[in-house]
Amino acid sequence: MKARAKWVEGMAFMGEAGSGHAVMMDGAPEYGGRNIGIRPMEMLLIGLAGCTGFDVVSILKKGREAVTGCEVEVEAERATTDPKVFTKIHLHYRITGRDLSRAKAERAVTLSKEKYCSASIMLGATAEMSYALDVIDASQTDNDA
Repeated sequence: MKARAKWVEGMAFMGEAGSGHAVMMDGAPEYGGRNIGIRPMEMLLIGLAGCTGFDVVSILKKGREAVTGCEVEVEAERATTDPKVFTKIHLHYRITGRDLSRAKAERAVTLSKEKYCSASIMLGATAEMSYALDVIDASQTDNDA
């Protein structure tokens, strides 16, 4: 894997991944930024959510579960002094499916956090990690529409 960040102006950087995709990052105005992009530390949390979400959906699909949606919301706290590492991270999974097994969803989350999600395991080395899981029956939400 390769990635780079190239300074654009002020505190703005264009991040480019080896896959060819790019994202604008910037700092808050109080740090010299213009607020034109996502913060680098926010990128880490988005990466964490995407990494574990990818695992969970993949595990459920391989288990022949009829998963129709997956959302991972992340809240984090940081140290007050430099380096301001994450000290607490809470992941809230909302997994939707038809007749989705809660036990299989819990197993998928556990496998992700303990075995497959590199981001979760790396960040867990410095942060206290916690998790919550909602399993939502898609057939009930379909009837509500």
